[in-house]
Amino acid sequence: MIREGHFAAIHYTGKLDDGEVFDSSIGGDPFEFQVGTGSVIPGLDRAVMGMKESEEKDISISPEDAYGEYNEALVKTFDRADLKADFDLEKEQTVLFRMENGATVPGLIEEVGESEVIINFNHPLAGETLHFHIEIVEINDEQKYSSG
Repeated sequence: MIREGHFAAIHYTGKLDDGEVFDSSIGGDPFEFQVGTGSVIPGLDRAVMGMKESEEKDISISPEDAYGEYNEALVKTFDRADLKADFDLEKEQTVLFRMENGATVPGLIEEVGESEVIINFNHPLAGETLHFHIEIVEINDEQKYSSG
């Protein structure tokens, strides 16, 4: 039975409300994470607690237990001249921004104008309820698979 600190190796399929599959491990290696360490979204972390090997279940995770609510304040407008890009800026392109502390943050270009660029820093699944079918493949005391 999975407890905090265990490594859970799972197969999963994640869908949106409309049934669109946004991610799946089926056909590949299981996805492995250490339970209770905050390495996955909180709703998934809690959902596997107490499950046993080979057990399957369907879960729905609300935005607050997944990637948060969509936040309009995270959609920013930049002067095109201020963006020091060594590539052409294109709509629907993901770009990385380096913060003052050295961390990088991804942003999705929503619009490219003559003088301005609009970039969305919300996670692509922000505001979405996520529906997962999960199957516990293996439970270990230490990491076995390289998830990434």
